[in-house]
Amino acid sequence: MTQDAEQNALLALLSEGHGGVLVTLKRDGRPQLSNVMHAYYPEERVIRVSLTDDRAKTRNLRRDPRASYHVTTPDRWAYTVAEGTAELSPVAGGPYDETVEELVRLYRDINGEHSDWEEYRAAMVRDRRLVLRLRVERAYGIPRRAGT
Repeated sequence: MTQDAEQNALLALLSEGHGGVLVTLKRDGRPQLSNVMHAYYPEERVIRVSLTDDRAKTRNLRRDPRASYHVTTPDRWAYTVAEGTAELSPVAGGPYDETVEELVRLYRDINGEHSDWEEYRAAMVRDRRLVLRLRVERAYGIPRRAGT
């Protein structure tokens, strides 16, 4: 497998599912891991995750934007670790602001349509949600083998 083909196979794994592990750095330098849902946008090389403003991972990213994101196949034989620098959207301030619009897109890309978009929009503001955009700068791991 060429280096480009391997890199493409590693990045493709980000699109195969929506669950992964976000790794941020605590104040003491140790990793803090969180199971989260994501959507990967290959044309931008960006992983998006909905976060809550008051969580440790959000505080960690504001202090140190370096992060890693880990995904694996169900059989655990192939995996990708994407490393990048986090960009955080503003906290949702109103039901139709840019952050909530991005959260709506993210929800649709992960779950499809919501049964009550007005309730969802209100919840994003009430819960003080924001969007993590992790631009993939480097990816490593073990790509899926051909035919699996």
